[in-house]
This record gives sequence, structure tokens and C-alpha cells, in this order.
Amino acid sequence: MTVLIILLAVILLLWFGIKKYWAKPQKLGQAYTIDDEYNSKKVEIQNEIDHILSKMGKKGIDDLSEKDKRRLDELSKQLK
Repeated sequence: MTVLIILLAVILLLWFGIKKYWAKPQKLGQAYTIDDEYNSKKVEIQNEIDHILSKMGKKGIDDLSEKDKRRLDELSKQLK
């Protein structure tokens, strides 16, 4: 009887241990940890900065609208 109880306990421990590894991954766009969330946000900011800078073209900063200039300033402050 004792062997049966121990065997049942081992099976339950294995079941819950394996279930942990086979858990469904989170939906796309959700961060797994705080570090992932921070890095994801940083990448989004950098991508937006790159997009605004690509608008500058050959003429430089004079090509940007006031809205783009303000947004670029805000984003660059967030990266610091």
C-alpha cells in the first residue's frame, strides 16, 4: 500500500513538472519578463526614431515638420 502511495505521489509530481514545461506560450506582443518588456519598448522607440530620421532625406532637419521634430525630441529623451 505504501508503495502505491509513493508511486502516485511521484506520478503527480512528474505530471505537474512536465505540464509546466508544456504550458502554452504567451500571445505575441506580450513580454515574458520585465527585461523583455523594457527591451521591447526600447526597440519600438528606436524604430520610430529611425522612421522619423528617414524622413529627413538629403536636406536634413529642415525636411521635418514641427510635429516630427517634437516627437523626435520626446523619443530621444525617452532613450536616455
